[in-house]
Amino acid sequence: MCVFPVRDPFHRGQLAIAALFCSLGFQYATWASRIPAIKADLGLTAAEVGVLLMAAGIGAVASFPLVPVLVKRLGSARLALLSALCLALLLLALAAAPDYPVALLVMVADGVCVGCLNVAMNAQGTALETRYERNAMARLHATFSAGSLLAALLASGMNAATSSVAGHFGVAAVVLFLLAALARSGLLEDEAPAEERQSKSRTGWSLPARMTLWMCCAMAFGTVTEGAMNDWSALYMREVAKASTELAPMGIAVVSGMMVVARLFADGWRSRWGDGRVVLLGSAVAATGLAFALVTGGVASALVGFACVGLGCAAVTPCVYVAAAKQGSQALALVAAMGTTGLLAGPPLIGFVANSSSLVWGLAVVAAAAAVVSLCSTQIRWTPVSG
Repeated sequence: MCVFPVRDPFHRGQLAIAALFCSLGFQYATWASRIPAIKADLGLTAAEVGVLLMAAGIGAVASFPLVPVLVKRLGSARLALLSALCLALLLLALAAAPDYPVALLVMVADGVCVGCLNVAMNAQGTALETRYERNAMARLHATFSAGSLLAALLASGMNAATSSVAGHFGVAAVVLFLLAALARSGLLEDEAPAEERQSKSRTGWSLPARMTLWMCCAMAFGTVTEGAMNDWSALYMREVAKASTELAPMGIAVVSGMMVVARLFADGWRSRWGDGRVVLLGSAVAATGLAFALVTGGVASALVGFACVGLGCAAVTPCVYVAAAKQGSQALALVAAMGTTGLLAGPPLIGFVANSSSLVWGLAVVAAAAAVVSLCSTQIRWTPVSG
């Protein structure tokens, strides 16, 4: 029996896949929101918390060689559901972790499941677009942000009601199970891309194609831009732009808010102009806007520049994921791993540059990263605009 009372198969699939994207954003933001409580419960130092956060990233990167094998054996739909259910259980395991070593193991496992779900749900999104010849990936990525917002609201409410991490994570796990149930009946069967079908005779791993490497580069520098802005915009607002304490968080709000809004409209842009032009112009807008903000200085210029970053970067990762998925599961897994690497490496890199010179130069690296994405986009074979 179908979970969704929706007759249109495209919208039924879109709702199911959106539930997966929402669950990933919700799960991540849920445990991230309780880091202070986990730190206190386990008696961790700041350095140990940093290693705990890094453990999830290490698990995600380590999942790279495993994911294509699992996609081929299980299919992206089954792998996505299995990963989503495991992420719900891992929340409960993290709440019950008796000590730091166990918490580290839980976070590594969490990273592996995140890597699996990330690839599987993007493969599903690409299958949806390919089967019905309609763009949907940008809106699907917007639901990831919506899941993070939902988790933040739940965390705020649970913090007001109880200090128990186990109670909070128990409620969150129920939400994740419900999202998995919503997704279950609407997911799509896999169809191997032409590039993957042509290489069926070869077994094992092969060297990535040159275009795949350009996709990896675009994804890595695109996620460097996203991650660094989320981590450093508030500090730039306070220390460089001299914003008030109340206004400083608006840097993150402007980047995130503009990105969510842009992703709601980006599928229309993709249909009108094509993925390649959207990525090329979008990353150029991000680079130019941020560079303008850094040169002119001031709060108003910073907010305008940050808005340009959110607007310009919104469609980069959805478009690159679509292009990679059409090259096959191995290409998609490699590109996804590079995206995780960019998220991990970006903020520390900006911190190193800022420590050596200034935060202005640190964010100049972010502007340069966005410019590199524009360059990479010219080397990728994008799907032509239909009609």
